[in-house]
Amino acid sequence: MFVDSHCHLTFPELHGRIDAIRADMAAAGVDGAMVICTTLEEFARVHALAVRFDNFWASAGVHPDNEDVEEPSVERLVELARLPKVVAIGETGLDYYRLNGRTREQMHWQRERFRVHVRAARQARKPLIVHTRSASDDTLAVLRDEGAQEAGGVFHCFTETMDVARAALDLGFHISFSGIVTFKNAGELREVAKKVPLDRMLIETDAPYLAPVPYRGKTNEPGLVRYVAEEIARQRNLPLAQIAKATSDNFFRLFQIRAI
Repeated sequence: MFVDSHCHLTFPELHGRIDAIRADMAAAGVDGAMVICTTLEEFARVHALAVRFDNFWASAGVHPDNEDVEEPSVERLVELARLPKVVAIGETGLDYYRLNGRTREQMHWQRERFRVHVRAARQARKPLIVHTRSASDDTLAVLRDEGAQEAGGVFHCFTETMDVARAALDLGFHISFSGIVTFKNAGELREVAKKVPLDRMLIETDAPYLAPVPYRGKTNEPGLVRYVAEEIARQRNLPLAQIAKATSDNFFRLFQIRAI
């Protein structure tokens, strides 16, 4: 009924609990999950989960926050994208939230890494999973410069304005909402969730982070993605089943996966 389009099941909070997580998913009607790669060093573990379970899929990429890790090349990412169950490039993008004393101009290494991912996605013909935080203008600029509309993809864990959402939609991207949409102080984001076209919307947990209300502050997991769908259904005054079907159909279509 639901699909978690973005979770980190290899992170320490979750990696030893896969059987319990899958049981919780089944009980909550969560039919599948995208296991996200954030470093090349992590990829083998991410991919192993996707290969092991029919309803898990994997991405290949390096998160913009990660430093002192193996840098991706277009060739390496394309190679990984050819492997079974790898359906996306990312998580990639720009994050200026923690500059650690640097200027935005000094984050050129992040922008170059992002460009590598976009070029790989175009070459591999796989969608991009985009992370943007305090960097929406530069994120959109890189996507436009690199012709990212040829690959498409999703702005995950969306927290930006409707103007940014429209720009992403104009580039052919989807918008994914996380548990943040349930937070008391997320009124502006809920307004965005009301306006994003239903055929361009995904839902996610970003587990183990950002557990939705009523679990805020606890470890998040894919089974809790239904609370994101419930909030969106409430805001749009639509049946939960309609949100579940639309976001699941969008997931399988975007990542070119045969529905389970």
